[in-house]
Amino acid sequence: MALYAIGDTHLSLNSNKSMEVFGPGWEDYVERLRSGFSCVQPGDTVVLCGDLSWGMSLEESREDFAFLNSLPGKKLLLKGNHDYWWTTASKMNAFFAENGFDTLSILHNNCALYGDVALCGTRGWFYEEERGEHSQKIFDRELIRLEASLKAAGEREKLCFFHYPPMCVGFRCDQIIDLMKSYGVSTCCYGHLHGASHRFAVEGKHGDIDYKFVAADFLGFQPEKICE
Repeated sequence: MALYAIGDTHLSLNSNKSMEVFGPGWEDYVERLRSGFSCVQPGDTVVLCGDLSWGMSLEESREDFAFLNSLPGKKLLLKGNHDYWWTTASKMNAFFAENGFDTLSILHNNCALYGDVALCGTRGWFYEEERGEHSQKIFDRELIRLEASLKAAGEREKLCFFHYPPMCVGFRCDQIIDLMKSYGVSTCCYGHLHGASHRFAVEGKHGDIDYKFVAADFLGFQPEKICE
């Protein structure tokens, strides 16, 4: 049994938003994802760190979820800034159940267990978001969701997953990092950055937290193994 993470699959099997328009780095990316998941065994867990489907609704994203469900392993889904299909957890879980998507579940205001390790996370926050009162409310909700996830983990070892990077070159979200520190998070995985922005990614140990950048195009569309 192993734990993996990958973000930013940006599937578009039922809409006209293929990432292939962004150049060779995204060429044939759906098949590259299928091939990349060959390293994953049925008993493994893969955290999908947001921006999973371009569909504007659950129904429009059905083919993308069917593709993800067909890949090996249990998949935990996080929200990204382009996941417009995202709705309430009850509606998403009901949709997955109705369609037989039995390898998909939501990581949102909760935690999931991988053996004795707690998998926590939320979308996060990034400097490119507009500022102002509305933005502050969104950010405050993200902090509440993150702490709810961390609290749900109890005294277990905690790994954290985000869509947005809590830290990158030229940016640091102290509130999120401080929360992770206060709850003893050992590893943090994130995505969101693409193409030329890969150079802003931060990896490795910073303080007590080991950061891993897991955007699909950075990983060559093969999930990153986090631990056995």
